[in-house]
Amino acid sequence: MSETSSLPPEPASITHPANLLTLARLVFSPLLFWLVLDAELDKGASWGAFGLGFALAGTDFFDGKVARRANVVSRSGAFLDPLADKVVVIGSACCLVAVDRYHWIPVLIIAVREIGITLWRARWARDGLALPARRSAKYKTFVQGAALIIAVTPGLSDHAVVVDAALWLAVAWTVFTGAQYVLDGQNALSRTGDNTDG
Repeated sequence: MSETSSLPPEPASITHPANLLTLARLVFSPLLFWLVLDAELDKGASWGAFGLGFALAGTDFFDGKVARRANVVSRSGAFLDPLADKVVVIGSACCLVAVDRYHWIPVLIIAVREIGITLWRARWARDGLALPARRSAKYKTFVQGAALIIAVTPGLSDHAVVVDAALWLAVAWTVFTGAQYVLDGQNALSRTGDNTDG
């Protein structure tokens, strides 16, 4: 049986299970930050941080599946889901900088891209443009999450090369998808201008 229905999606309330999974990611993110900071002697690596990070990544995977299976769409979910992703990723990465696991430069690049694209999309929205999320952007969240989980895995606490390689891969993918969004927005604005000029 298909996960999706041929019928148009119905609006979902904030209490829909898909939205509750997203909210759980926001609610439990401070606990993840604390677990990373509490393991300062191990540079943020602990099984508690690993387990919670893996669980929060699971909510990101399942909230979309639950929404598609129920054939619902939620404006609050469309806002909360990327917000939760950014809070977990940027917050965890900053904590890893604080415990000397990450260097601040790659984390700054990720944070500037995430905040910058959010502001760009808000500006495009004011111009009446709603840019759908690319599949590559969905993979970006997975790559970022994988890099963070690698960083807090106790068995890898002495393998800085692996941790750094995963982080820089996440940085490269983050910048790449950001450039795609900028080009998509500029192309859409150009098409809108061409249509209004004629």
